[in-house]
Amino acid sequence: MRFAVLLLAALLALPTTVSAQQLLESYTAFLSSRDHYNSNGQRLTQFWQVIRQDRANFHRFGIRDPQDEWDSFFGSMENRARAEQMILKGSTEPGFSSYVVNNEVMIRVDIYGYGSTGTHINVTAY
Repeated sequence: MRFAVLLLAALLALPTTVSAQQLLESYTAFLSSRDHYNSNGQRLTQFWQVIRQDRANFHRFGIRDPQDEWDSFFGSMENRARAEQMILKGSTEPGFSSYVVNNEVMIRVDIYGYGSTGTHINVTAY
């Protein structure tokens, strides 16, 4: 019993290196009809595809809506490629997916992670 108490005390004294995820960046964007089609003109069917296309249009193709804000995170092609997994790990409002796919909508995107590495994205419509 004494050994267990000493072990617990030693473990509690160790420094922790785990840090909480932090908000890396936020931006707002208007998902217009141009963002609902990929570069080949095909209609997008998943909400994360529309969000990713919006950022590709903004950063790669210079196609911007007046309400679109700049972000540094999706300026990277690698980060745009990771958008699906990050969005699916994040949170959205109920019914959000079909709403985005079928409508033009203003969104707020909050990117969370550690340092410069994004882990998940929360998206809200307003």
